Amino acid sequence: MLWTRRQLLQLAAAQIAPGLAPPITRVEIFPANYPVAGHFKFFTKPYRPTVLVKITCESGAAGWGQSVPVPTWSYETVESVASTIQQHLTPVLIGGNPFDIRGAHQAMRRAIAPSFSTGMPIAKAGVDLALHDLAGKLRNQNMPEKWGRQSLPAITLSWTVNTTSLPEVEKLVNDGLQRGYRHFNVKLGPDPRFDLEMCRIVRRMAPQAFLWGDANGGYDLAQALWVAPKLADIGMNVLEQPLPSNRLSGYRELKKQRALPILMDEGVVSPADLIEFIRLDLLDGVAMKPARTAGLFHARRQIEILEDAGLLFLGSGLTDPDVSLAASLQLFGAFHLKFPAALNGPQFLTGTFLKQPLQVQNGQIAVPLGPGLGVEVDEERVRGGKPA
Repeated sequence: MLWTRRQLLQLAAAQIAPGLAPPITRVEIFPANYPVAGHFKFFTKPYRPTVLVKITCESGAAGWGQSVPVPTWSYETVESVASTIQQHLTPVLIGGNPFDIRGAHQAMRRAIAPSFSTGMPIAKAGVDLALHDLAGKLRNQNMPEKWGRQSLPAITLSWTVNTTSLPEVEKLVNDGLQRGYRHFNVKLGPDPRFDLEMCRIVRRMAPQAFLWGDANGGYDLAQALWVAPKLADIGMNVLEQPLPSNRLSGYRELKKQRALPILMDEGVVSPADLIEFIRLDLLDGVAMKPARTAGLFHARRQIEILEDAGLLFLGSGLTDPDVSLAASLQLFGAFHLKFPAALNGPQFLTGTFLKQPLQVQNGQIAVPLGPGLGVEVDEERVRGGKPA
């Protein structure tokens, strides 16, 4: 049998004993801001701030991750992400085995304890992605290969409709259609009557689309119970996060109503959360975001839990650029995502810190399948602080 160079490298890397893995020697963070294009409800500045994370091991190999805080969506900020990684997570990572991602999460949990759920999950996601990238590069594997799965070649995306003006809806839908998108994610709340009219327009203009409503916790229970059957009549396919995360009895009522499949998002951070909510019969599925779940390690486990329970797994994000987007694409590709993904970073952000940027063509984006997370960071540009 003739072996390719890639197969030989994989074989050699796979034979590294865990105790002989080159230890982690350095953790670095870099601010990475991306210009914002268009209006999106969670952005209050003309740029979208993120934190890139670089983890280097003794051999000189390095992996890159990215934390994507949105303080209008969750409590974490760029400043809290930076201080958490620098002051609390780095000390417990130095000297660690880059292949022991479970152990790294246990150490991070001891360093930053949970409250109701995982503490500082967006900060930890940047570290988790960097560890996955580093481990993959050391073994010359991407994540689907590491998990023993064959990836989809590309992920179909949905276009986000976010407006407070009904006359603007047609323009926004047309913008998506002209860029090759055929599916739509609609931001809902707090006015259910406005939302009904908006969704009627979207459905009329895209009768074959997968139509996904996301309220980001913007309704109260009475509003959600009133609007869900009417959204179903219009042709809505799923309703995400209709209530605030802590309204658990309300989710039970909506699930009993059975007007629409009810997805949770903001409230599902750890696998333990998901298991508990399934036992309480609160949901039909989850809009999965690795950035929300402290990275790929727990996101992968949550997808397996959903599959075992026969519940829906949809792909979403926090308007992720570059490294965070690449990680989501590999995860969704590995688990053969069946629905259009609400990954709207390419819609709302411009610029890149990658040597080869991720690009949307005809409403789809190819899964990057190079070693690690599949993308190459332009470190010179990162250190200069300006995206291409």
